[in-house]
Amino acid sequence: MKTRARTQGAEFTRWMGPLLDSLRELGGSARPREASDRIAAALKLPEEQLNATTKTGQDRFYNQVAWARQYLVWEGLLDGSKRGVWTLTATGSQTSLSDEQSRALFLKWVQLHQEARRAAQDESAQLGAVSKSDTASVPIPEDEVEEAQLLSVLRALSPSGFERVCQRLLRESGFESVTVTGRSHDGGIDGVGVLQLNPFVRMKALFQCKRYKGTVSRAEVGDFRNAMLGRAEKGIFITTGRFSKEAVTEASRDGAPPVELVDGETLVELFERVGLGVKPRTVFDVDYSFFEQFKG
Repeated sequence: MKTRARTQGAEFTRWMGPLLDSLRELGGSARPREASDRIAAALKLPEEQLNATTKTGQDRFYNQVAWARQYLVWEGLLDGSKRGVWTLTATGSQTSLSDEQSRALFLKWVQLHQEARRAAQDESAQLGAVSKSDTASVPIPEDEVEEAQLLSVLRALSPSGFERVCQRLLRESGFESVTVTGRSHDGGIDGVGVLQLNPFVRMKALFQCKRYKGTVSRAEVGDFRNAMLGRAEKGIFITTGRFSKEAVTEASRDGAPPVELVDGETLVELFERVGLGVKPRTVFDVDYSFFEQFKG
């Protein structure tokens, strides 16, 4: 991911205060999409803003909220130890931020990272190392890079290749008899699988796979449901993009068979959960806030 925090400074800082507020309202912790959606609902953000994407195909709003979260982690207001769940620290639970305070927090950490980068470059120069100039003012959050890389790989697959890797993911996640139908003009049904809920109950599910950078519409979810009527108890719609607000509402509409929605963010988490196509590694980041107390 090539997005630089310095180019987003006037944008993502406005989500720092609302992110703290949303996590407090949600009991102190939430999944990333849940916290972001809470902000969008509280501020009544328009659908076109939520559907906007970056040049790399990522959701612009959700990407900015993730940047806001990273700065709050560095400041010690959010706990950065557990990926997939954003949690307030004791300090964060008692902190509210205005736009001015958020901007000041941003500038503080830009300066700290610039100083750390210059120190590292000076040390490399003293050791005779050859280094390339880097214009980035802060490091890119590791989880953002990994998510973008995996989604880029998935989007580069052929349609049939994406269907087959989703088939493998469903198998690794507990589904049995997973089959890719490969038939055209089948209402978007790409495959079928069976999930053993308990020793007595089995559930048949149909799935659809879409390699999207953008947004899946309500109509697409509705068409998928219509195609699965009378054929299965559950539908699973998998995409490397995201779902519009109307699509989410359609998926859980009363009186209609439920459709489970798996967007790009969730898809990455599922691949990581079963260890499919990814390799685990341990990374240690410098905790700059820890060393602040020793500067005086």
